[in-house]
Amino acid sequence: GWRRAVRRRTLAPMSDSRRSPLKSTGVQVTLGLVLGLALGMLLSNETAPSTFTSGLLATLDVVGTAWINAVRMTVIPLVVPLLIVGVAGGDDLRQTGAVGAKAFGWMLLLLVACAVFSSVVSSVWFESLVLDPAATARLRATAKIDVPPADALSVRTFILSLIPLNPIKAAADGTLLPVVLFTLLYAFALGRVADGPRLAQLGFFRGMADTMLVVVRWMLALGGLGIFALATVLGQKLGTNVLGAIGFYFIVNIVLHLIATAGIYVVISLSGRVSVLTFARAMVPASVVGMGTRSSLASLPAMVKSATDLLKLPPTATGFVLPLCASVFKLTSAIYWVVGALFIAKLYGIDLSTANLALVAASSVVLNFSTPGIPSGGMLLQVPLYTSIGLPVEGIGILIALDTLPDMFKTLLNVTSDMMVAVMTTPREQLVDARA
Repeated sequence: GWRRAVRRRTLAPMSDSRRSPLKSTGVQVTLGLVLGLALGMLLSNETAPSTFTSGLLATLDVVGTAWINAVRMTVIPLVVPLLIVGVAGGDDLRQTGAVGAKAFGWMLLLLVACAVFSSVVSSVWFESLVLDPAATARLRATAKIDVPPADALSVRTFILSLIPLNPIKAAADGTLLPVVLFTLLYAFALGRVADGPRLAQLGFFRGMADTMLVVVRWMLALGGLGIFALATVLGQKLGTNVLGAIGFYFIVNIVLHLIATAGIYVVISLSGRVSVLTFARAMVPASVVGMGTRSSLASLPAMVKSATDLLKLPPTATGFVLPLCASVFKLTSAIYWVVGALFIAKLYGIDLSTANLALVAASSVVLNFSTPGIPSGGMLLQVPLYTSIGLPVEGIGILIALDTLPDMFKTLLNVTSDMMVAVMTTPREQLVDARA
């Protein structure tokens, strides 16, 4: 009806061919990223930052952090109504459950493929790395890590954390996975109540989701400025002196993530479900936001918007599969766990056996869905693993310190794989508009 037409005019991107490319959100955030990194690396050449430089960086840090917070504040209010509408709004709850099972199947398939790929390629690649003993000694001396209590990383703690005593507090704390599980429980229960109460609630949550999409559009309109601020601070910290072992680690990590990301585009192309060009266009805003913020969750609103406007995916994909993937699926762990273990072994002169490397790869798959909600949780989850295979735990401190640049490409892979799972779990008959 007229409301749907108004909503399309409000949320859909302009199709006027005369529109300036600079008005595109994707172009704006890309320019912000490139210009910010260039300015930051230029400022890094100062031996001692001037008062002006320090003040500029402090201001940009506030601007960038404020923009990240503004984007993240939309995640919970957007995810909850989308999940409820995506699950309870379907005609068949069993079909929604089947979609969820299919999504987990794709997640496991991608994880296994990436784990095998990274184990084979990176083990051969690291054979060419020869380190200077003096340089590695200085690098090892900087390794510091605050290992959390063992219980913080235990299976018991993870399982109990999935069942929040107070779902409202869990949402306020930003712990998305417990909120997602509670929302799914609520949505499946709502699907079994009488039509009157169910339709009334669905109408409310549809309106909430539509409203949050408008808010997301406003936040993304400021993306160019936010990404520029974040990229400038990042570029100033990294500088241009990425050499030796650190440079090798960066190159291997980044190249493997880019190959895996390209592989997803190949799968999309071969599947014939959507045009690979349309898929690429849909990924631009989420990819650049993800690389700038280094957060899959911060990219979720942009993914939902692109999946709705460009790929024309149904509510089951945008309101169920995408939030689920963003919450529990981290394809990057199948790569950086293996690369990190090989790097630390090389750094400390330890021979990492094939069996131990296989254990690292298998752990990256099995533990993928249990990353704890604490800073550097994905890294810290490897502490017991490193102990069991004889790698120094303090080496994880080095990996955390070196994670800034690779994390941009890790997030790129994560958001691309999330969108791929959403596309692959959508029935072909619902993708006709996206292929047109």
